[in-house]
Amino acid sequence: MSVNHGANLYDLSNKYGFTKDDFLDFSSNINPFGTSTLAKEYVINNINMVSVYPDPDYINLKESISSYCKCNVNNMILGSGATELISSFIATINPKKAVLISPAYSEYERELEKNNCEIIKYFSKANNNFQIDPVDLIDCINEDEFDLIIICNPNNPTGFTFSKYEIEVILKNTNAFVMVDETYIEFTNTDIYSSSSLVDTYDNLFVIRGTSKFFSTPGIRLGYGLIGNNDIKNNISKNLDLWNINIIASTMGEIMFKDREYISHCVDVILKERDYLTQSLTFFEDLKVFESKGNFILCKIKSKKITANELRSRLIPKKIIIRDCESFDGLDEYYFRVCVLKPDDNRYLIDNLRQVFI
Repeated sequence: MSVNHGANLYDLSNKYGFTKDDFLDFSSNINPFGTSTLAKEYVINNINMVSVYPDPDYINLKESISSYCKCNVNNMILGSGATELISSFIATINPKKAVLISPAYSEYERELEKNNCEIIKYFSKANNNFQIDPVDLIDCINEDEFDLIIICNPNNPTGFTFSKYEIEVILKNTNAFVMVDETYIEFTNTDIYSSSSLVDTYDNLFVIRGTSKFFSTPGIRLGYGLIGNNDIKNNISKNLDLWNINIIASTMGEIMFKDREYISHCVDVILKERDYLTQSLTFFEDLKVFESKGNFILCKIKSKKITANELRSRLIPKKIIIRDCESFDGLDEYYFRVCVLKPDDNRYLIDNLRQVFI
């Protein structure tokens, strides 16, 4: 079975006669400003480096990440994308029973099932705006013996986010390993919401980050995990391939994690545009809009005059793709998600939604 993250632009291009670049893809949650120009220019000007092996210890890359996310360089594992690290961590600790915060990214469940793990889903609820009380979660966890708690923070697709202080409360009051996927953490105030600094204190915490979404580099497959538990870190590392990060990914990472101007610009514009989209979507009486700390917004068609899939189909001829969220456990056919694109694109989306709902 193939796995799709966002729309399959290749299939849609063939079906509708548009090029892939014609589409405004509001389904994929990738930074619309592309990756760091400094990193791209370095690769272009030094393309002959493809004839050289990467540093097997990735010293410069790890130092760049360490400075970027304010973590101990020794508590780091590199992966070929965040998905490799999710898979490797779950296989290493081999949990028998796990709590999965839901709705959630499907890859967590897929990897748990590979390891024959019993999965208990803790559902956030729409009638509570998908907010989660950490004390209630802890009570649920402590009712039984769990080996692992999986938290996507910010959560995809709901946008709910635990603060690092709430994550610390969970760590202090449970015995399970806690895996926190921070794929979208750059779209928050990381001083408040990122758990990266906690790995130096708690050996039952594994924080995963990737570069696909914020740094707009899904093609280079670069992710990193932060963990202070040396035994687990070493066991994961033993099962990763030598040179699992190619030299293009390694070099781009060294540069883009230090490109402060690029990082600051992307954060400023995307957060302003998220506010614009949230306010504009809230204007439609047909929609219930949920607060998000990610670069995406979950909506429900509360009037039920149209399903999310029907809405998606009506927007595709306008070269707009949204994410129908019915496939997420706990959501139904009236939920959809849109990510934040460039200002003109966001306004084009709102104009076309106005034609449907007003």
